[in-house]
Amino acid sequence: MKTPHFVLFVSMAMALVACSPAAPPEEPIRSVKLLTVGLSGVLLAHEYAGDVRARTESRLGFRVGGKLVQRPAEVGQRVKAGQLLAQLDAQDLALSSQAAQAQVSAAQTQRDLAAADLKRYQDLQAQGFVSGAEIQRRQATFQSAEATLRQARAQSAVQGNQAGYARLLADGPGVVIGVDAEIGQVVSSGAPVVRLARDGARDVVIAVPEDRVVQVKPGAPAQVRLWAGLGAAADAAPLEARVREVAASADPVTRTYQVKLSLPDAADVTLGATAYVTLGSAAAAPVAIKLPTTALMRSETGDRKGTSVWVFDAAAGTVQPREVQVATADGNDAVIVAGLKPGEEVVAAGVHVLSPGQKVTRFAAPATQ
Repeated sequence: MKTPHFVLFVSMAMALVACSPAAPPEEPIRSVKLLTVGLSGVLLAHEYAGDVRARTESRLGFRVGGKLVQRPAEVGQRVKAGQLLAQLDAQDLALSSQAAQAQVSAAQTQRDLAAADLKRYQDLQAQGFVSGAEIQRRQATFQSAEATLRQARAQSAVQGNQAGYARLLADGPGVVIGVDAEIGQVVSSGAPVVRLARDGARDVVIAVPEDRVVQVKPGAPAQVRLWAGLGAAADAAPLEARVREVAASADPVTRTYQVKLSLPDAADVTLGATAYVTLGSAAAAPVAIKLPTTALMRSETGDRKGTSVWVFDAAAGTVQPREVQVATADGNDAVIVAGLKPGEEVVAAGVHVLSPGQKVTRFAAPATQ
């Protein structure tokens, strides 16, 4: 017969077994896609996306302020030199011109009166009735009236010009690429109303990162490839272009430098067309290790942050992290300059779900029927 103490001991043991945590499940062996490290060529040429623009783009505005009453120009419209683009209400300007003309008439009358008065006193001096001092006063009055007349005429010419400034005319042939004011709007002097792309030379404008802009020099050759479907020139051979202008400072938002490339004068391109620009030469291609960006992961060692990859140990069937040094990017690949040797195998995808020393198996693609 079992004693009470024995029963109590068995009960306590069973309770302790029931309260103890279960053993953690073994970590599954993951199947990973491996990539054998090798040397490959790194192209020195870089391709950038840009757009075609007119070399001369004018933001046209009125030289006087007023209310916009007419704007026949529309976006995409082709205009000729001297064609009306917009017009202001010229009533106030016409009144100012009339007032200036009245001042000219008044100044002309005063000048004629002073000239007649001077002639009369000169005749009296010849007869000995007036002194030379009186003649000098009359001459000064005539000269003052003459200066007033010249001033009035100049002011009238200015007012006449301003009346003509109420009409905004195209300063050359081109295409309207934008309008910045609508009918009824009061515009100030110099405010852009119509943006005009002048006919003639065309440029391709691209944005270059600041780590590569030092390699772009004015006059350097480049190749321009137009996007398919934008005209007959899209299927032709790449256009030969040259770097015409490199911005002296970076854009404050994108931190890139604007680069303009001149296209051949005979190039048949469409304004705003998408263009791909290749800078540099692909002939000199040094050899380096390249890995897809999916094989890289961020690593931290103390206060230092870097980039690592998972290196596969075929003998043990495990993976271990190794820090690498990335020099630059070549398309969708990262160029590795330190940390790996040719022939080693690294994990090409799923790097963020692995742990050091974890056992993995080589992924084998299923056979296709």
